[in-house]
Amino acid sequence: MDIAVNETAARRPSPRGLLVTALAPVIPQILGSAFNIWYNAVVVNALLPTATLKHRFMQTVVAYNALAYPIATAIWLWFVFSLRKDFRVLLHGGTIAVDVLDRHRRHVVHMPWLGATIGGVAWLLCIPVFFLSLAATGEPLNPQLNWHLPISFLVSAFIAITQSFFMIELASHWGLFPVFFRGARPDRLAGVHSLSLRARGVMWAISAGVCPIGSLLLLNFAPASPTSNPQWFGLFVGTIGIAFGLCSAVLIARLVARPVDQLRVAAQAVAEGRFDVEVPLQRADEFGALIGDFNRMVTELREKERVRRTFGLHVGQKVAEQILTRFPGVGGAEQTVTAMFADIRAFTANSANREPRQVVALLNRFLDAMVQVVEVEHNGMINKFLGDGFMAIFGASAETVDHADDAVQTGLSMLRRLEKLNEELVADGEVPMAIGIGLNTGPAIVGSIGSPQRMEFTVIGNTVNVASRIQGLTKTVEEPLLLTEWTVQALRKPIELREFPAQEVRGVSKPVRVFTPVR
Repeated sequence: MDIAVNETAARRPSPRGLLVTALAPVIPQILGSAFNIWYNAVVVNALLPTATLKHRFMQTVVAYNALAYPIATAIWLWFVFSLRKDFRVLLHGGTIAVDVLDRHRRHVVHMPWLGATIGGVAWLLCIPVFFLSLAATGEPLNPQLNWHLPISFLVSAFIAITQSFFMIELASHWGLFPVFFRGARPDRLAGVHSLSLRARGVMWAISAGVCPIGSLLLLNFAPASPTSNPQWFGLFVGTIGIAFGLCSAVLIARLVARPVDQLRVAAQAVAEGRFDVEVPLQRADEFGALIGDFNRMVTELREKERVRRTFGLHVGQKVAEQILTRFPGVGGAEQTVTAMFADIRAFTANSANREPRQVVALLNRFLDAMVQVVEVEHNGMINKFLGDGFMAIFGASAETVDHADDAVQTGLSMLRRLEKLNEELVADGEVPMAIGIGLNTGPAIVGSIGSPQRMEFTVIGNTVNVASRIQGLTKTVEEPLLLTEWTVQALRKPIELREFPAQEVRGVSKPVRVFTPVR
């Protein structure tokens, strides 16, 4: 099944669209006429007892076809090719007046109806014309003719008209809709009347079932013809009925089953997270409305996904996921987390003599490496960038229980990654960096603060404040990575640590025991 991105725009409309649409009803009308002529020759002709009536009947057939076919064809071709001038303009990317374009669009949508109307009038006029022609001979008519002559035309007419309707509809969808409805939805055009699904079912039933079955039933009332075998005639009518039924089924499949299949495939693609799909069908019926709404939904989902990705780039993917899934408004929940603060040593002094662009490039280089370590390698969440450092949270997801271990391992990985980064900086003639990392574990409020108009997702509590102070202590004890006694207590895996003398920390009533992993 062909589901493509902007396939309607990618496929150039065919310049033969008008010609194909004009020729669409030819074969159905010829087949209907052939069936009617054969039916009349076998059944109706047997009901004409005199040579005069038979001769008049054949004269009427020739005269009517010689007159009706050219007139009907001329009306149909005029109707179709009246669009030719503006069709060519639109085909080559030109524009026409809006009111003219709307009129042409209604013209295109109603084209199957007009084709069916022209064919229907031509077929139904046969009934009074033939009766009047036969009656003009002055000879008595067989009463059975009152049944069989109308039925012969009605059966053929229904078959020809329904097949013509579907063929014109298919041809116009292929050749005209992409030109006249480029960038527009046919189902939203005012003043149009398309064939509903229920009406399609009725037309299919009449064409494929009622007409041939009715013909077979009428054989029981037809007089025996010396030139035909009733069994073979019944077989022929049944075969014709099956053939037209299959033809109708194919057309219905193209007009009904195909859009259903395309919608199913496109919906599956959307379910898999692919928002670059579009169902490239333009219809004026229920399918047009369904396809148009589906494409609009996918466009909105694509836009929301773009916003979500952009949002994630600015606040961090993990922060974005927390905001979108857990905290729809102002407020939060208390939970135990491990907070990390990291800061580049003497970055402000080292940047004093640099161009701002150089400072930003160097800072981005550092942060790019650290984001990879924190969020990708160790499942942390960088909550915010703080000038030449950042704040990260471990355990913001309620199901995470070993966040203290993650935080410690992240700190060690950051130091290792910094060593490689410094080698690259020295090779580039830059000054190597030094960082300080502070960790603390405890309860905090995780959620959004601010107002309904402007919110920020963050972690608030004394746990975070202490972590910031501990980062500052790395300068005092001259160790790049420090963790508090509360982080040590939260560790679930053994790790070798070295303890420092208890440190005074602003905001804490008694000295805090601090540790560093043995590397």
